[in-house]
Amino acid sequence: MTTTYEFWLAGQRASGEADFEVRHPHDGSLVAKVSVPTDAQVEEAVAAAAAAVPVFAATPAHVRAAALDHVAKRLAERTEEIAQLITAENGKPIKWARGEMGRAVSVFRWAAEEARRTNGETMRLDTDPGGTGRYALVRRFPRGVVLGIAPFNFPLNLVAHKLAPAIAVGAPIILKPAPATPLSAMVLGEILAETDLPAGSWSILPVENAKMPALVQDKRLPVISFTGSDKVGYQIMDSVPRKHVTLELGGNAAAVVLADWSSEADLDWAATRIALFANYQGGQSCISVQRVIADASVYDRLVEKVVAKVQAQVTGDPRDEATDVGPLVDENAAKRVESWVEDAVAKGAKVLTGGKRDGAAYAPTVLADLPENAILAKSEVFGPVLSLHKASSTDEAFAMVNDSDFGLQAGVFTHDVQTAFRAHRELEVGGVVIGDAPSYRADQMPYGGVKDSGVGREGVRYAMDDFTFEKVMVLTGLDL
Repeated sequence: MTTTYEFWLAGQRASGEADFEVRHPHDGSLVAKVSVPTDAQVEEAVAAAAAAVPVFAATPAHVRAAALDHVAKRLAERTEEIAQLITAENGKPIKWARGEMGRAVSVFRWAAEEARRTNGETMRLDTDPGGTGRYALVRRFPRGVVLGIAPFNFPLNLVAHKLAPAIAVGAPIILKPAPATPLSAMVLGEILAETDLPAGSWSILPVENAKMPALVQDKRLPVISFTGSDKVGYQIMDSVPRKHVTLELGGNAAAVVLADWSSEADLDWAATRIALFANYQGGQSCISVQRVIADASVYDRLVEKVVAKVQAQVTGDPRDEATDVGPLVDENAAKRVESWVEDAVAKGAKVLTGGKRDGAAYAPTVLADLPENAILAKSEVFGPVLSLHKASSTDEAFAMVNDSDFGLQAGVFTHDVQTAFRAHRELEVGGVVIGDAPSYRADQMPYGGVKDSGVGREGVRYAMDDFTFEKVMVLTGLDL
């Protein structure tokens, strides 16, 4: 019998009048059905969240921290169950789904810690004569209800990056999971419902995409936190210029291998990390390796190693413990990747390995001689495809990294600390990873990009800042 998941309306289970199916990307089998909220139920959730604003903001820190601790604990206890669910709805290999579970646990743990230690700051104002006897207390307060819109590629952890910071600061949140992958978010709702958070402080609603513009425009939702495509993200921002909008969008991540990274061990490490993180999650990560830029002195040796390492990636059923690369989220996604590779080949690119589609799966692919007018050269492929490029110097390599509309993260393989600092200074990205691929992310660090990669930052404390504003209280007539 097929399970039908209810959604969460103001912290309570609810069912709508219709549902939709979630199917396994690997074989198309029916995983579950999900109930869809009616317009009236969405309105009820928004009204409850708006009413909860003053109540939730006044909730003691220990209550919010305890709820976050509880979620972290229960997620850890249910790791295997939810990891299997992530694999079923998303298609990512079970090894990566378990890794996502561990990260989600950390997100809620960090949020609990930040909820306890967010104290504001004080400043004496008698530094000028007009401030004699005055002292200021600066604290942060929620901007209001957060509308969190999550993508499909990390269906639990990127939901956690919306919910946990909002709860930590006492901001009510309405969370919309991706239509393709709502199930792990619904299970997260089960765990949140076990806490003592105020009524109306959270809802998880699988709202149809066609009905999102009305929610985006709703003045009772002054904060929008969106993770997804740059096209949709900037459409949202442009439609609500007076709202506080944070966008974590796409990338075209480069891994740069410089001349001093030249030993066999160095190149083996770089090739291993590049192959792994060009293909993990099926390449469906904003910081998966899409471009490899190698100094001419190491290029030929690196190419041979990268191709071999990519060919060693195990593809197949994501439920298999040995599988490294599973399907994409659906067959349409794989067809799009296929068409982009075909476009590149037609314009002169060479396929060194891969380049074949089987249903929703696309073989790990390496391209050389990618022309600048290929779609793949400038756009985010969001699939298991990487291209190899030769640079004559560090200057040229860094210029190639910056020759992109995106700027999320970059990886630089170098032993030179001066070059590392130069990369940090010159590369037009939100994060630079030295000695590794650009795909590293710790969930407590600020994460986000520049240019078309978005505005604002995820990472628990940094998202908490985005969801709040500073308010000053000045005390007068004090004998300081």
